[in-house]
Amino acid sequence: MSARPDRTPLPRSFFDRPVLTVAPDLLGRILVRRTEEGPIELRITEVEAYAGESDPGSHAYRGRTERNASMFGPPGHAYVYFIYGMWFSLNLVCGPKDHASGVLVRAGEITVGAELARKRRLSAKNDKELAKGPARLATALAVDRSLDGTDLCAGPDSPLSLLTGASVASHQVGNGPRTGVGGAGAAHPYRYWIDGDPTVSPYRAHVPRRRST
Repeated sequence: MSARPDRTPLPRSFFDRPVLTVAPDLLGRILVRRTEEGPIELRITEVEAYAGESDPGSHAYRGRTERNASMFGPPGHAYVYFIYGMWFSLNLVCGPKDHASGVLVRAGEITVGAELARKRRLSAKNDKELAKGPARLATALAVDRSLDGTDLCAGPDSPLSLLTGASVASHQVGNGPRTGVGGAGAAHPYRYWIDGDPTVSPYRAHVPRRRST
């Protein structure tokens, strides 16, 4: 029996496109996280695009390092990084190999496995907050650096994959600057979200971190 249309795995060709094309097209897609305790599924509601070495806001702006190597492809893989010594963030690599572009999955709605996500997100006031923001999302889905470089197109045995879900009409897509990005990349309108969705995280402008004296 063939899979339901909304349960069809996204092929590598979906990711092998320009980052600003892929990013809004990820809204409404289903991210599947397979764990030993069971699967968790998330409908993506908010993302941010990072355009590699041409983008001052990107980790790849100054070239390839051991930390950002997964960003350089091939497309359809995960790039997971640790930030502020506290949180993980999940990115989906896209565009041609060696171009180093990716999309940060900022927020989503847990549609399967909410009971597993709640165990990891004890501070969430309700299910809408389980994955409302990239750090919360990574915590809810048990994402850490061990998933860096995971092939999202490797089939049902992969710990991470993307399903077709339901794409979002263009008039339902909000667009604006990325959260917390400063410097020359602050004004880039590379953040996309589903308008009116309660799981979308609030926008916050960049605030320079003060050095302790």
